[in-house]
Amino acid sequence: MATLCRPAVSVPEHVITRADTLELARTLHADHPQLELALRLIENTGVQKRHIVQPIEDTLKHPGLDARNARYEAEAKARVPEVVRRALDAAELRTRDIDVIIYVSCTGFMMPSLTAWLINEMEFDSDTRQIPIAQLGCAAGGAAVNRAHDFCTAYPDANALIVACEFCSLCYQPTDLGIGNLLSNGLFGDGIAAAVVRGRGGTGVSLERNRSYLVPDTEDWIAYEVRSTGFHFQLDKRVPGTMEPLAPALKELAALHGWDASQLDFYIIHAGGPRILDDLSKFLGVPSEAFRFSRATLTEYGNIASAVVLDALRRMFEEGGNRDAACGLLAGFGPGITAEMSLGRWRQHEQ
Repeated sequence: MATLCRPAVSVPEHVITRADTLELARTLHADHPQLELALRLIENTGVQKRHIVQPIEDTLKHPGLDARNARYEAEAKARVPEVVRRALDAAELRTRDIDVIIYVSCTGFMMPSLTAWLINEMEFDSDTRQIPIAQLGCAAGGAAVNRAHDFCTAYPDANALIVACEFCSLCYQPTDLGIGNLLSNGLFGDGIAAAVVRGRGGTGVSLERNRSYLVPDTEDWIAYEVRSTGFHFQLDKRVPGTMEPLAPALKELAALHGWDASQLDFYIIHAGGPRILDDLSKFLGVPSEAFRFSRATLTEYGNIASAVVLDALRRMFEEGGNRDAACGLLAGFGPGITAEMSLGRWRQHEQ
C-alpha cells in the first residue's frame, strides 16, 4: 500500500505582514473607488504574514516576463534541492530509490521541466520518470498525491517524489486593479514543499482511494490570462462559494469507500481562504477545529498554492501524527473548478 511520508517545506526569508499589505494597498491605490472593499477583503483572509522570494520593493517592480521567469528558474534551482533532500531523509530513501518525480507549479515556466535539472543535479537515475504538472493551480498538490498513488498502485515496489514549487509573488501585476486581483495581492505567498510516496514501507498516510471532480461550467472562475507581461490572475466573485457543489463530491468519495465524510479523524484541505474552510465545515458537518492544520498554513504563510496540502500535512506530522489506522481525507481545489481528493489511513510501518 502506497504511503505518503512526512513532507519537507521551505518558505523564503523575506516577510510581508498583513499590516504591511494593507498599508501598501492604501499607498498604491489611494484613489481606487473600491479601496475600502479591497481592504476589508484582505483583512478577512486570515493571513497574518507571507514569505516572498524578493524584498517587497523589488516584488512591486515589473522588469518584464523574461526577467521574472529567469528569477523563477534561479530561485527554484537554488531552493528546491535542499527541500528534496529533507523529504528523502524523512522517507528514509535516497535519490536512486525514486522511480518518478512529479513536479507541480503554476507560477513560472521551464522546458525542459525542473525535473530534468533535478535528475542531473541530484544524481537521480537517468531512467527516472518525469511528470510535470503546470495548469492545475492550487489543485495540483492534491493531483500530485493522486498521481503518485496511481503510479505506486501500478508499480507496487516503486517510490514517487512530489515537488511543489510556487513563487506567487513573481506573478504580481501592478496594472491589474480589479478587486479579485487586489485581494490576491494580500492572499498568496511563496513556498516549496516535497514529499515521498513509498510503494512499500514508510510512516504516514497509507493512500487507499482517490478521485478527481470538476464542477461543470466553471472553467473561467479561476484562470490565468496570459499577456506580454505574464500571467494575469483572474478570480470570479463566485469562487468562495464553491464548497457547496464540491462537498457532495467529497461525501460521495467517502461513501464509495464505506466511510462517512463527517466522521473522519483528520482532514488535510487546501486553504484557499477562510470561507472555503468555513463552508466545508458547514457542508460536511465537521467542527472548525478539524481544519486547524490548513488554517495554520493560511495564517502563517498565506495561500501557497499547490504546496498548501503538503504543508498542512507537515503540521499534522509535527503534532505527532495520528493513532494507527485513523481515517482521513486530503483534498486540493483549483482552476476548473477542480477537486483532487484522496482517502487514507495513518500507518506506522516497520522499515
